[in-house]
Amino acid sequence: MSTNDHVIGKILFTEAEIRKRAEELGEEISNEFKGEELVVIGTLKGSIPWLCDLMKCLDLDTVIDFVKASSYGSSTTTSGVVKISMDTELNLYNKNVLVVEDIVDTGTTLKYLLEKLNERHPKTLKVCTMLDKPSRRTADFHADYIGFQVEDLFVIGYGLDYDQKYRNLPYISYLQNEGK
Repeated sequence: MSTNDHVIGKILFTEAEIRKRAEELGEEISNEFKGEELVVIGTLKGSIPWLCDLMKCLDLDTVIDFVKASSYGSSTTTSGVVKISMDTELNLYNKNVLVVEDIVDTGTTLKYLLEKLNERHPKTLKVCTMLDKPSRRTADFHADYIGFQVEDLFVIGYGLDYDQKYRNLPYISYLQNEGK
């Protein structure tokens, strides 16, 4: 498939595979926090489809909110400068907090976000990411719950974008030419 001078590669993960993995992780998270409330914080915009699948699989009392943080603009490479343009207003003190992310790439954005959330003294602070790309990691960071690991590709679909495009794809693929 080709759109706007970008060539979309093969499907890496289907919608069914993603939903099945959300069910598995939802059960694991529910077991870990059984009987406790969980504050779920989704990172905008990319985590929305994954968060929607995951939260339906959580057998817990949950409070849901969002943050918006990024180190990418209209590029396929990180700028290294993290910008938080929307923060949660929830009181996180002594709460179990789960940050739901679309992808952990270099880890720079998420590490910075977690440092900021930790300043609010949550009881626990964990991360569930749909995709993990450890080959690109520059920050000392590891997610607690991982949907899938991916190679060093610029992945798109299921919430993941390139310049705000391709989020609506019902699967995860990649840009073959990385928009360059």
